Amino acid sequence: METTTESAPRQHAEQPMTSAYDVDKVRADFPALHQLVHKKPLVYLDSAATALKPQSMIDAVTQIYAQHCGNVHRAVHTLSQSATAVYEGTRDKVQALLNASEREEIMFVRGTTEGINLVAQSWGRANLGPGDEVVVTELEHHSNMVPWHMVCAQTGARLVVVPVTEAGEITLDAFDACLSDKTKLVAMSHVSNVLGTVLPIRDMIARAHERGAVVLVDGAQGVVHGAVDVQALDCDFYVFSGHKLYGPTGTGALYGKRALLEEMPPWMGGGDMIGEVTIRGFTHNELPYKFEAGTPSIASVVGLGASVDYVTALGMNAIAAHEQRVLAHGLAALSEIPGLRFFGTAPNKASVISFAIDGVHTHDMGTLLDAHGIALRTGHHCAQPLMQRYGVTGMARASIGLYSRPEDFDVLVRALHRITKMFS
Repeated sequence: METTTESAPRQHAEQPMTSAYDVDKVRADFPALHQLVHKKPLVYLDSAATALKPQSMIDAVTQIYAQHCGNVHRAVHTLSQSATAVYEGTRDKVQALLNASEREEIMFVRGTTEGINLVAQSWGRANLGPGDEVVVTELEHHSNMVPWHMVCAQTGARLVVVPVTEAGEITLDAFDACLSDKTKLVAMSHVSNVLGTVLPIRDMIARAHERGAVVLVDGAQGVVHGAVDVQALDCDFYVFSGHKLYGPTGTGALYGKRALLEEMPPWMGGGDMIGEVTIRGFTHNELPYKFEAGTPSIASVVGLGASVDYVTALGMNAIAAHEQRVLAHGLAALSEIPGLRFFGTAPNKASVISFAIDGVHTHDMGTLLDAHGIALRTGHHCAQPLMQRYGVTGMARASIGLYSRPEDFDVLVRALHRITKMFS
């Protein structure tokens, strides 16, 4: 990811960019890459949907069930205590990953979707009312639009949508035009899951705060492609999914500023989120546990910790530099395809390439590419308002991970040449 603009994630001084990134060594860590699909070597270009998993993460999940199979926070016996220690260790790792000021500001959720719904139903229902406005952008994933539709319907607030340019950018002028004294919350993506656009979130957060609004950042794609510093950004909430960060499905983390979290009511009731329960009522637990009701996905959270270890060891700056090299090669290679239209041409762009080819339905394209052993996403990418903006029903999306190679796009281009000839 480009790191020269203020909207891009921070760089770690202790993790300098390096030209010694060994992608072949990295690929050896991912067993899913070493298989044939329809008798062809797998070319995986769908990391934005879900990333493949390193062996170290898989081993960490297995070890929990084999050696630490106890419930967390609930018992004094050895298995429970050891499971709790490893589980809570992930909270410290996520705190460091996001540079949160306190570990209590990190809550485990099932993913970005659940984290956004938590904020919508807890903070939103407690603070929004008739006449208030929630601002989102036109390029949001459904997970960062539908929860706000729901809470606006529940509270009488109104949803305001910032338009996207033809190049796939959110301009600060357009953003300013959507802010008002009625704006109570802004919810926006760090990086578009469809276009790869890196939003100028630092400026957007500052401008929203000038209006007195609270800001939530959907970091599902942002935390994957560069280092994130929530204190420097000054966002109020930041949420991401573990499975996009090379971790297990069904896990993720929500960061929130302590002052806001303290004021928010619990969202779900059950075990571990309580202080005391009587027939007449209950008191809730302290942070972060008041938002973590019930037995969590313990092994998955530990797996998330292992995936954080993995990317941290590689270095987020090194990963970003490698992905940018692959992205540049992919854009150049795909531009050779006759009739191909790119969507999302912003200069500040992360590792996603979305496109369509004249005369070829994207679903047909996806099916035919699969026959070549190539995995990429086709369809509306859970962003139907953005499809409507571009006047299409779907796009093909090739998305890059830390294990992707320039030659993956050479294979893709050769396959697309064959496919376009079938429809000519």
